Amino acid sequence: MIQLLFLVLLAEGVLAFLLLVKIGPLRELVIKSLDQLKMGKGPATMKTTAGTVSVILLSSLMSIVKIQNKGTKLGTMSPTDQVLWRTHLLEASLMGFTLFLGFIIDRMHHSLRKLIGLRSSVGSSKEEVQLLQKDRMQLKEKDDKASIEIRLLKGKISTLSENLKKLKLESEEKDKKIETAEAHVVSLQKQSADLLLEYDHLLEDNQNLQNQALGCKN
Repeated sequence: MIQLLFLVLLAEGVLAFLLLVKIGPLRELVIKSLDQLKMGKGPATMKTTAGTVSVILLSSLMSIVKIQNKGTKLGTMSPTDQVLWRTHLLEASLMGFTLFLGFIIDRMHHSLRKLIGLRSSVGSSKEEVQLLQKDRMQLKEKDDKASIEIRLLKGKISTLSENLKKLKLESEEKDKKIETAEAHVVSLQKQSADLLLEYDHLLEDNQNLQNQALGCKN
């Protein structure tokens, strides 16, 4: 029993050391082994084993108390009681250390699994942050390009508006010239009509004069 407890305690000490100190891939192997041990019926088996060891520990403690009470009543302990007392004390100590180390190993394994999960989540978060930064840079570049295009469009629009104003002014000037030309044409038409009337009057006068001249000759 004592030799078995020493072996178990030694194995637990090695596991705890490998979990504490990273030596190559040994820590990962120990963590994977503990993961497999906690799958399926492993947790139930470990709880049953821990419960059995706890019961044996309580039995050893009770035996120690009984031997001490017996020695107190007799005033001294016999050599056999002393051997039994030391044996039970050693077994109780080994079982207590075994249970304590088992609990420590379980908590260390749980903490390391959590730490690995946090590291993986932090790694994925860093990748997401990098992707977001890339997207932000791309959006910033697109924004810069869009702002440049907007400036160019504003320049083109201002140029077109100036050209439109110039065309409007030219159109107004042409309209004024056309109106002036139309007015001039109207005045010329009036002058032409007046001249035609005067010409008709002159023809009539000329005809009358010719008629009078012919009358005088006759």
